[in-house]
Amino acid sequence: MPGPRRDRPAVLLLLGALLAADLYFHLWPRARRELGRLSPGCPCPAPPAALPRAAPALRRLFAHPLYRGSGPGPAEPLLGAREALRYYRRKAARWNRRHKLYREELNLTSPAAPLPLRPEASWLQFHLGISRDGLYPRSSPAVSRLLRDMRELATVSADYSQDEKALLGACDCSQIVKPSGVHLKLVLRFQDFGKAMFKPMRQRREEETPEDFFYFVDFQRHNAEIAAFHLDRILDFRRVPPTVGRLINVTKDILEVTKNEVLQSVFFVSPASNVCFFAKCPYMCKTEYAVCGNPHLLEGSLSAFLPSLNLAPRLSIPNPWIRSYSFDGKEEWEVNPLYCNTVREIYPYSNSNRLLNIVDMAIFDFLIGNMDRHHYEMFTKFGDDGFLLHLDNARGFGRHSHDEISILAPLSQCCIIKRTTLLRLRLLAEPEYRLSDVMRESLLQDPLAPVLTEPHLLALDRRLQLILDAVGKCIDTFGEATVVANDTAQPQSAQHRAKAGT
Repeated sequence: MPGPRRDRPAVLLLLGALLAADLYFHLWPRARRELGRLSPGCPCPAPPAALPRAAPALRRLFAHPLYRGSGPGPAEPLLGAREALRYYRRKAARWNRRHKLYREELNLTSPAAPLPLRPEASWLQFHLGISRDGLYPRSSPAVSRLLRDMRELATVSADYSQDEKALLGACDCSQIVKPSGVHLKLVLRFQDFGKAMFKPMRQRREEETPEDFFYFVDFQRHNAEIAAFHLDRILDFRRVPPTVGRLINVTKDILEVTKNEVLQSVFFVSPASNVCFFAKCPYMCKTEYAVCGNPHLLEGSLSAFLPSLNLAPRLSIPNPWIRSYSFDGKEEWEVNPLYCNTVREIYPYSNSNRLLNIVDMAIFDFLIGNMDRHHYEMFTKFGDDGFLLHLDNARGFGRHSHDEISILAPLSQCCIIKRTTLLRLRLLAEPEYRLSDVMRESLLQDPLAPVLTEPHLLALDRRLQLILDAVGKCIDTFGEATVVANDTAQPQSAQHRAKAGT
């Protein structure tokens, strides 16, 4: 008969110790909390009673009738699905061939699976969802998936943007006023063949742009791109491409996947052992202007690419209220309060909704504090009445302590505004739908939250009231019938196409 096991007391002691630890660290604190609620003489403060949860402000806003009606005119799509799929399949096949040749040149023997083009890819569904009403429908599962994919999918290539490539080698660093970081941005491609524009963090959130800086040499802020997308959606413009924040591993996600030798050459390790890179051109030719990981991770914004220009051509048009990009010059609108009368006589501002769309853009830029709207773009397919794209918003949210009233010149000089825009602005000024509250809640969805500091959020409420005051002055002067334009009717160009098709 076997004798008693000698290790049994040790096992019993171990089990007893585990039970005692569980009682002390888990069960006893829970029992004390329960006793604290039941015993009136307990000196421990009772936890606050659970309050009934109100519907989130953002959900209440998007459930409002102003955000549920159909937009003006038919929801004419930008792209044909069959044509777009055929075009992108050719592009994917071409990219895979080039990638295979690149690996062969480097004698890389490990197999690399070709990038598939899946029709259900979120970026492709986003492209197919663009219509005359905006870049995406109000309730768009594709946009939610696209934001998730841009922050999670692995990158397969990184390269300079086209404007940087055009300027490569043609910069004159002697003309630089201040390192602006204008072109410190990269194009990243993901494993689902989607692309996004990456803008790295250049300025901490709590920093304000110094008041002595000119707007055309200001930093580009990654968090401004993110916040601009959320604000644009809250205003129901839907003219900013989906944008999300992400912590990028500059070594794994950029350096190790780029085929561009120039981009590879600008990476270095700082004295603090952080991996850094800088733009070769223009202007950012020195390592002290670089951005660095910590040691590899770097915050940045990712903005989804719009459809290829071969599929959906766009026009780039100078803003009639463009600023003087010099130290002492002024444009006519800055000195002539009747400037809008001249603009109204110029096609296409004379007989379309273009001027109303310019006012929308000015309202958006005033809210974010963007003085750098020198051009705007629009899809040629939608004609003169098409919406304006609100691109490149990284110079917004620079100064929360200053409201640049001159940005509102299109509104104050022309004294016109869309009825739907005005109604939504008034709604966002109400306590139940306060703009700062819905923005705060919306931005919490981003991985880099908090995206904006509290002073920037409160500045939105202040600027919103200034916009409503400007509209009020116009109505007092010219009357509501003249100032507030009914934009719920079908645009003339759309009516013309509808008649031509019958």
